[in-house]
Amino acid sequence: MDDLVRQAMAKWPNVPDCYGWLGLDSRGQWHMRDDRVQRLGSFQSGLPGAKGSVLRHDKLIEFIHRNYEADAQGRWYFQNGPQRVYVELEATPLVWRLDAQGLAHAHCGWPAAQVRQALVDEAGWLYLDTPAGFGLLHTLDVGLAAECLERELWPLHECTRAELPQRFGYVISPEQSPHSA
Repeated sequence: MDDLVRQAMAKWPNVPDCYGWLGLDSRGQWHMRDDRVQRLGSFQSGLPGAKGSVLRHDKLIEFIHRNYEADAQGRWYFQNGPQRVYVELEATPLVWRLDAQGLAHAHCGWPAAQVRQALVDEAGWLYLDTPAGFGLLHTLDVGLAAECLERELWPLHECTRAELPQRFGYVISPEQSPHSA
């Protein structure tokens, strides 16, 4: 977390949390969701326009990545100065990319020292369980993952998408979960 963020948290400790304004899609892109967009439906609804605008500002995205983490309830947020901005997830809190050697890196730049296991759900989505966290594999890297699986670098298990949040301790929609004080 940035030092300036820590200082702001100390200076203004009682800023209310923010819900519904930031989303992470299944390709690792951040979406800004203003009031108008939120009225269109939930981030996960699939309704036209309900995801909001894709963030394109590199410095803002880097700032979000440096200050992205989960609370004790598994709700992921971006610490924006003194305010927690909880993130609506399309799928998982991390989206993994693979390099040519099969090493995984999260959408926010975190490296994974290893892949403990791969999981495939009923729709064919592939997930990676790593010491750095659990997440969906980016669709562009399915071919590289198939090579890793063929070489038996990772065990593969079947799962259902619905079981994953509880099993791996994350919340898809913090706004829909009980808010803690």
